[in-house]
Amino acid sequence: MASFLYRIGRMAFERRKAVLLAWVVLIALVGGLAGAFGKSADAQLTIPGVESVTATETLQERFPQGGAGGAEARIVFEAPDGQSVTDPANQAAIEKTVDDVADGDQVAAAANPFETNAVSPDGSVAYSTVTYTAQFDEITEASRDQLIEAGEGAETAGLTVELGGEATVAEAEQSATEAIGVLVALLVLAVTFGSMLAAGMPLLTALVGVGAGMAGVTALSAVVDLTSTAPTLGLMIGLAVGIDYALFISIRHKEQMANGMSVEDSAATAVATAGSAVVFAGATVMIALAGLAVVGIPFLTSMGLVAAGMVGVAVLVALTLVPALMGFSGDRFNRWPVPGLRKRQADLSTKKSMGTRWAKIVTKRPVAFLVAGVVGLATLAIPVLDLRLGLPDDGNLNESTTQRQAYDTLADGFGPGFNGPLTVVVDAQVTDDPQAAATVAADQIGELADVAAVAPPIFNEAGDTAIISVIPSSGPSDADTKALVGDIRQLGSDIGSDTGADIAVTGNTAIGIDISDKLTDALPIFLIVVVGLSLLLLTIAFRSILVPLKATGGFLLSLAATFGALVAVFQWGWLAELIGVEQTGPIISFLPILLIGLLFGLAMDYEVFLVSRMREDYIHGDSPTEAVIGGFRHGARVVTAAALIMASVFAGFILGGDPTIKSIGFALAFGVLIDAFVVRMMIVPALMTLMGHKAWYLPAWLDRILPDVDIEGAKLDHRTADADAELDALFTSMKEDLEPVGQVHA
Repeated sequence: MASFLYRIGRMAFERRKAVLLAWVVLIALVGGLAGAFGKSADAQLTIPGVESVTATETLQERFPQGGAGGAEARIVFEAPDGQSVTDPANQAAIEKTVDDVADGDQVAAAANPFETNAVSPDGSVAYSTVTYTAQFDEITEASRDQLIEAGEGAETAGLTVELGGEATVAEAEQSATEAIGVLVALLVLAVTFGSMLAAGMPLLTALVGVGAGMAGVTALSAVVDLTSTAPTLGLMIGLAVGIDYALFISIRHKEQMANGMSVEDSAATAVATAGSAVVFAGATVMIALAGLAVVGIPFLTSMGLVAAGMVGVAVLVALTLVPALMGFSGDRFNRWPVPGLRKRQADLSTKKSMGTRWAKIVTKRPVAFLVAGVVGLATLAIPVLDLRLGLPDDGNLNESTTQRQAYDTLADGFGPGFNGPLTVVVDAQVTDDPQAAATVAADQIGELADVAAVAPPIFNEAGDTAIISVIPSSGPSDADTKALVGDIRQLGSDIGSDTGADIAVTGNTAIGIDISDKLTDALPIFLIVVVGLSLLLLTIAFRSILVPLKATGGFLLSLAATFGALVAVFQWGWLAELIGVEQTGPIISFLPILLIGLLFGLAMDYEVFLVSRMREDYIHGDSPTEAVIGGFRHGARVVTAAALIMASVFAGFILGGDPTIKSIGFALAFGVLIDAFVVRMMIVPALMTLMGHKAWYLPAWLDRILPDVDIEGAKLDHRTADADAELDALFTSMKEDLEPVGQVHA
């Protein structure tokens, strides 16, 4: 692979103008497709086949006239202090608003709160449920605008009007927080390279890759339904790995030029050596993310494929555009030096470097550092024992949004369970007395624990299917509500045996519970797939048994510590105010399985780039301890810079307002820092020192059947050495041929 990448690097260097033009044309082409066919990413988080989703499909079929199964919104009215919503003027304003909404586009019905008893006991709050004929992702902006405009009339009358429900989409908050992470990344690059020109190159190429990738994602949305999280996740991953992959190749180029290699040879060799590690690491990340498809959950598959695609673009940019820009910079790669860093740059890659000094400290006391690292990570992982999963709702939004205000107002007026109503569907097509079956179900559900209210059954026109609305006493994300869903389903099974009716539970709360359960069940399977993949790929890369086992164990430790930190901050509320977490609750259900794929890939990046340099020194004759020190002399600053850059990019998303993106950004930033600075900088050198020569043992039979990917570029070295030997032989032959001539002249 190194020889092939060497040719790619040289080609990109020599034909740099063509490479640059190709990327510009590609971005323009894909950007045009995105502008012409792209649509907003607002698909719902659903899983086909689970009970709640199947019940929703039944409602759509049996209640078409009422828009059952369509999206819903709530208009929440709150009277001024000292007044009631039933006061004549307030009631008139509310009824006019409801009538205006009922006449809106895509609206199936808007309930009058005074006819449906949707007024709080103290008379301060009332609400209208608006049912749409369309699904959440099919509602137009015009329909949403009509809903907002209708509420303005009631506000003029002095009422407070807030909007909630799935049909209302929280406006994306425009902020420059992501730019903060990019600026920090530029600072780290400047310190790493000591040159603003060299520092700007990885950032520029990463932005090109992100531009091309995001345009592709937008164009893809024309044919694939994407959730709102998918593009943001792609942006986050694409920017982080794009900078890091370009960094790995550029830093190798800088080192080789400092050792006297020509610019063209250095660029090609950097792509052949560091580029091999980039390809291997990128492929590992892509396979792990694409592996999310094995879970069988459509929205998670799309998120994984989007992120994998962004990584693939980053790899292509690193292998082609980076050496092309090296060609443009030529021997001015270190132009515009950063003041005050000249001595530091001179010390890098020498025995004076910080990486060398740190490796010597760890290799002298490997047991102490190993124990400290493992115990520390195990301690951080303790909160994971209390991990609870759920889907975000309006209660997780920023307090300034109208959705969150509506959520809180309803909870204050009607109780916490009012924001998570359950819809029980009684399918009585095969029963002799559908009315009796529905009545029995409603009566027995009302006797269950944690039930605040049960509405009378409502039948469809055919009279064979009924809807029973159940209000829990606890909130949507409470464990008691989840237990209630299980109790209703168990009760429904018993009632079904007696009456023949098929009873199912649906609604947003039940759907969220089903998705969480499905993801929890899939988690161990996906973890096994990822761990198996890790062992296989690392065995091929390093031709060792113990190194892959060590790397996988380190990944599991950093993963557990990251989960523990997530629970402590987002579920328990520790230091929550520091990062702007306004509402604690269950961890977003798809986050753990997503983190396994993402952190696995990123952890393998650092493992490959650090340990490959150790193996390179080891196969060239260094002792195991010397190889560890040598690997750190060359690789420590790269891994450190890469981790700081990635963490900075991810941390930039923590400062945004979206709680889902905030939790993903926090988990990735924390996981990257833990993996790089605890696992790779403490546990890895300690274990490699303790294992000694055994670290690189591989049975002969296994060595014969494993493919040789040559990520260290050893074959490239042999090819160069063979070429040098041929030249020496040629010069020797010429010298021998000329000796008789010299003797004749003498």
